[in-house]
Amino acid sequence: MSEAVSTKTGQPSAAGVVKISVFTLAIMNVAAVVSLRGLPAEAEYGLGSIFYYLFAAVFFLIPVSLVAAELASALPQKGGVFRWVGEAFGTRIGFLAIWLLWIESTIWFPTVLTFAAVSLAFIGPDQTWDKALSANKLYVLVTCLVIYWGATLVNLRGVSAGAKLSKYGALIGTIIPGGIIILFGMLWLAMGNPIQMPVRETDLIPDLTNLNNLVLASSIFLFYAGMEMNAVHVKEIDDPSRNYPKAIFLSSIITVALFVLGTLAIGFIIPQSEINLTQSLLVSYFDYFDAFGLGFLAPIMAVALAIGVLAGVSTWIGGPSRGLLSVGHAGYLPPFMQKVNKNGVQVNILLIQGAIVTILVLLFVILPSVQAAYQILSQLTIMLYLIMYMLMFAAAIYLRLRSPNLKRPYNVPGGTIGMFIIGGVGLAGALLAYGLSFLPPAQIAVGSPAAWVGLLVLGNVVFVAMPFIIYAMRKPNWKMETDDDALEPFTWQHTGSKAADTA
Repeated sequence: MSEAVSTKTGQPSAAGVVKISVFTLAIMNVAAVVSLRGLPAEAEYGLGSIFYYLFAAVFFLIPVSLVAAELASALPQKGGVFRWVGEAFGTRIGFLAIWLLWIESTIWFPTVLTFAAVSLAFIGPDQTWDKALSANKLYVLVTCLVIYWGATLVNLRGVSAGAKLSKYGALIGTIIPGGIIILFGMLWLAMGNPIQMPVRETDLIPDLTNLNNLVLASSIFLFYAGMEMNAVHVKEIDDPSRNYPKAIFLSSIITVALFVLGTLAIGFIIPQSEINLTQSLLVSYFDYFDAFGLGFLAPIMAVALAIGVLAGVSTWIGGPSRGLLSVGHAGYLPPFMQKVNKNGVQVNILLIQGAIVTILVLLFVILPSVQAAYQILSQLTIMLYLIMYMLMFAAAIYLRLRSPNLKRPYNVPGGTIGMFIIGGVGLAGALLAYGLSFLPPAQIAVGSPAAWVGLLVLGNVVFVAMPFIIYAMRKPNWKMETDDDALEPFTWQHTGSKAADTA
């Protein structure tokens, strides 16, 4: 992403540093967030999906972006969320935050791999046969494992091995397909074709009395996750106090528009009762292609979407695990997990990650349907990610109180009061979504509701407990960092304060 930075004039600043324009940063944020995979889940709600997209944008997307920007500008040292949370609550909670960022991405893999498996199933000439294949548990299991371990082998060859795949895969598998389905939806509507989605003004405000109907809507929070990744660029934009919020609101408008229009395009052509979380995006493309006499392009689109998933998986396999390795070198992971191969890749972390992914993919065989497995893993991913976000919001608010004089090149609009409002809204929104995620979705057969809740509770307990156990077992000889990768001390370590250190 750093290769795409420029001013509107294309000239470096007076200091010789090329600045990022408002529009460039907005597009970078869109690229970090937008994915087409989850659109069918929200198409279940018809026009009501617009309400959920706007609600999640106000109560999550914008607060995450602004709060992360302040933390990144105040604490730009290596460590990311470990640094941000650890500065407020000590190294134990900081380690929990970076662990959650890694483990939620690990649990996310089976859901996105399922989408890739479904995409590949639709390259056949017979859509009926394609649908049956994509719902076959053994096919999904084998395809997911082949794609994942293939991407892992690519990452083991080094950081640059998958660079081109990531660069062009996003264009081929996300941006172009997203534009195509929105274009088809607009043409379908403009030509007066029948719309499968109920279009009534009353549908714009969904039935909020049925909590079960809110479960799939809570997945929108995961749609918007990731905006914090570009917060590190806050100091690379001119007049950040004025221009960074502009970039955030512009990227939020573009992101919401892409999600809303893409979701409606699916609802226009597929009846609500026939929407399938793993198949309907592909079916929408096929139906639109057939309607416009372009059926020969359908298999090409299926391959393009699969390439996009492969690119995303390859990128995420190496990213969070690399961040965990950096923190591990400071003494927070056992030497076994710090091992790197000749290419400098965190080989054992990737192998452990792969083992977890393999076990989770096996859920597809246990649960009553591929959709059910897909949804429960999505919910667990959301919940663990939301815990990390709650820690981030709480840390930002707490640091405003404990360290008011901490140098902050970028401040959340409104200063301390603004932080309490914006950070508080984000914290409340994340907490609400976390609670709703325990409820079984009314639209999907998940078997026993007790088993559903039990699996989520077990997953939360196990994955949150793991970092505390590792932290309690740490030993002095675990510290293996060199001068090149050493983490800088926290400010409370400089001052000798013990208030923030929960070690």
